[in-house]
Amino acid sequence: MLAGRHILLVIGGGIAAYKSLDLIRRIKERGAEVTPVLTASAAEFVTPLSVSSLAGTEVHRTLFDLTAEAKMGHIELSRAADLIVVAPATADLMARAAHGFAPDLASTLLLATDKRVLLAPAMNVRMWEHPATQRNLETLRRDGILFVGPNQGSMACGEYGYGRMAEPLEIVAAIEAALSPTSRVLAGRHVLVTSGPTHEPIDPVRYIANRSSGAQGTAIAAALASLGARVTFVTGPASVPPPPGTNVVPVETAAQMLDAVRSAMPADAAIMAAAVADWRVVSSSVQKLKKGESGPPTLTLAQNPDILATVAGLGSDRPRLVVGFAAETENVVENARAKRLRKDCDWIVANDVSPSTGIMGGSENAVTLITPQGEETWERMTKEAVAARLAERIATVLS
Repeated sequence: MLAGRHILLVIGGGIAAYKSLDLIRRIKERGAEVTPVLTASAAEFVTPLSVSSLAGTEVHRTLFDLTAEAKMGHIELSRAADLIVVAPATADLMARAAHGFAPDLASTLLLATDKRVLLAPAMNVRMWEHPATQRNLETLRRDGILFVGPNQGSMACGEYGYGRMAEPLEIVAAIEAALSPTSRVLAGRHVLVTSGPTHEPIDPVRYIANRSSGAQGTAIAAALASLGARVTFVTGPASVPPPPGTNVVPVETAAQMLDAVRSAMPADAAIMAAAVADWRVVSSSVQKLKKGESGPPTLTLAQNPDILATVAGLGSDRPRLVVGFAAETENVVENARAKRLRKDCDWIVANDVSPSTGIMGGSENAVTLITPQGEETWERMTKEAVAARLAERIATVLS
């Protein structure tokens, strides 16, 4: 898909810069040309010689190259490429791009281009979660900038969380998607995505919930938004930040989620990735329950509304595509098949969330997609990669 394409690769200054060497190799394997640009900080992590050797061309490093600038080199570089890729995209580079600062070659290229830009963020988890970075992220998404990652995992600094740069093959897949004629195939479509757990109160300080982080639903919403969809994102109290560029509707309980889902209709598709608590306490206490001599309190439970079945049974207001999720610990595929029929949804995404898999609350997933046409078992991959593949399948149906 990349044969004959020209990629301008900006390498930012971070430890993840070493992955850019493999990224260059992967892009060139697919027949594309790579023109590398190194920031001053990036040259502290990877050498211009190693980058140039893999790219097979010179490395551009400074804005004030008199020979190049006599021909307006930075303008030519920014517009001759089919796509500009920034990997790693540091917090500093994102801030410069978001606010139009151009003190060096890399940021000048981002400001002077008329081509699409794909960023692969990489930074410390605290930097990623900082409100300033999240504001910049939202600004860049509104400006049409594409993103791949960051992923969750251990970092060179010893911390754990979101901030790891996407792997080279993930970035290559994002490059292919960006250059595909169908890259904005969902423009004009409205997609509803539910995500995260629900919290069903027992008293003001206790609740019934599950271990869902909301990471998979968040990744799906981001992937659909990157394809041009207008995404309504109804999320319970997740442990990951919601994806910018979507209409975020925060809720806490299953009843609130159902109300938000109904309010979001009509939609072209509904992706019901939320892990809704099956039961709620019939009458939660307005005061904290205390331990006493009479023993633990008796909790009377009632079944929560079935949001997936409700959406699938909307009749004339039913979305064209309704996708449910089945998190199972045994007989995964068999239980998911039965759930698809019982809920009357079009597709079910099934996964094994047994503690030994590390999937519930983790950064990876291994799923089986069950449709009326059959079943597909996907290899274990990051939740972002699962989201990208599922979004492509959804786009095929809606387009």
